Amino acid sequence: MAINTSRIIKSELFLDAFYGILRAYCRTFRITIINEAPWMDYLQKGGSVLLCGWHQQFFATAAYFEKYQKFSPSLMISQSNDGDIGAGLLRRAGWRPIRGSSSKGGMKALKHLIRELRRSRLAAHIVDGPQGPAGIVKPGAITLALAARAVIVPVSISADRAWFFNSWDRFMMPKPFAGIRFAFGEMIHLNGSEGKTDVEAWRRQLESVMRPFLIP
Repeated sequence: MAINTSRIIKSELFLDAFYGILRAYCRTFRITIINEAPWMDYLQKGGSVLLCGWHQQFFATAAYFEKYQKFSPSLMISQSNDGDIGAGLLRRAGWRPIRGSSSKGGMKALKHLIRELRRSRLAAHIVDGPQGPAGIVKPGAITLALAARAVIVPVSISADRAWFFNSWDRFMMPKPFAGIRFAFGEMIHLNGSEGKTDVEAWRRQLESVMRPFLIP
């Protein structure tokens, strides 16, 4: 009898075990947090926040972002097989995965994510999507922040020791016991700023802020 590997790795039992291993791995990291207080204070006073990061640095978020589960935040994640696994891990971390991407189911997922961000006032977004190209911010982050009246907070994640995959974005996986640095940028207020609602103008501005965060 052929073994259905895909079904096994999507099973709740496998995901429970995988998440446990991932948490144990991430607990070996030495984490430094920079500039979290301003946007957290804004959130706790009733504001809405959209955290924006690159796909390259997504793995390291598992080391810290479980802390935000009390807000029941959301994140868009692709409808691929890898996305199925990622969604299962996100749920275990207390996040709400919204399934879709720029290449499949994107508009429906974006509308769902807008509703979730309005509800919880905290969400995260991978600005270059699941397939890139690297260094290019897609307009979804701006559309989302404008519709939900949220500030954008760029996030830079780096490691003093890491492996880099041979992928389109040079995906980063910190090595055990690495020092991880989460640096939150200044809040970007899109609404009420001289009536500026030009999505492309804001997209270019966010890209100029975030591109230096990429690790070459």
